[in-house]
Amino acid sequence: MYVRTVKIKSVLKTLVTVLIIAAVIFAAVYAVNRLLKPSAITLATESERLEFLKSLGWETSQEAINCREVTVPEEWNDVYTKYNELQLAQGFDLSKYKGKQAVIYSYTVLNYEGQPDNMVANLLICGDKLIGGDVSCTELGGFMQGLAKKTE
Repeated sequence: MYVRTVKIKSVLKTLVTVLIIAAVIFAAVYAVNRLLKPSAITLATESERLEFLKSLGWETSQEAINCREVTVPEEWNDVYTKYNELQLAQGFDLSKYKGKQAVIYSYTVLNYEGQPDNMVANLLICGDKLIGGDVSCTELGGFMQGLAKKTE
């Protein structure tokens, strides 16, 4: 009987080490990009906006019911401060956009649990970049939440 050995262990160790280093570098780059750019969501077209809302679990009107230009104020009152707190909780920060023009696209939400009427999803877009948004009830005394669909 003849036994021949090949030293694969050293090649395998090197390969595993290289893969681990590559994974660590990839994770570090990804983390830094997320910290520097928490919102890199581009929504340039109606279909991209609808697909984004669908990815969050929302069924909406097939086109925006309202589209209006706004300027993010330079000076904030309590309302804007609280609204930005909602945005910060979602990974957005409107303070970076003070004084800049943006567009709000509003869509009727058709599947809000327990509140079928008067619900809208608002997407705040600067250029083609999503910078904030909310889902809210437009009734008197309504409410507002982040874009993510709440699950029980």
